[in-house]
Amino acid sequence: MAMAAGSSGGVKASPNVTPMIDVMLVLLIIFMLVIPAITAGFQAIPPTGVNLKPHPEEDQDQVLGIDAKGQYYLNKKAIPNAELGVRLKQIFENRTEDKLLYVKAHKDLQYGKVLDALDIAAHNDVTVTGMITDQRPGTVSGVKADNLFSAPPAAAGGKK
Repeated sequence: MAMAAGSSGGVKASPNVTPMIDVMLVLLIIFMLVIPAITAGFQAIPPTGVNLKPHPEEDQDQVLGIDAKGQYYLNKKAIPNAELGVRLKQIFENRTEDKLLYVKAHKDLQYGKVLDALDIAAHNDVTVTGMITDQRPGTVSGVKADNLFSAPPAAAGGKK
């Protein structure tokens, strides 16, 4: 704290805010770097397809992600691969309906690893699994109501 003596005889105290600003800037930079990494989830490019119906994710949906290295992510949070069965059992054992697990795997992942994850899910109270894919860019569904992307009229109803 800096103190200044004036001609009026009184003592003035003014805080030195420079260290506080330095700390706040460092914290701001740290949060700017860390928060996007935390919220990013995992990086997986799912396979692409044609004639896909849109299905927005809902809060109660359970999504199992598998990246190109075979690492599991449950609802965008990395989990040890060995704990997948236990975590799925905790989620699905008390549900009476909607025992549905969506699986989003990287397109370059060996299909055997996807089957391993589906097998673990089937043995831990998951009754239905759905695979998440992306609409192939430049194509539209033959069913007009199913189009995920707007496409030029020339591409309507067909494959690229």
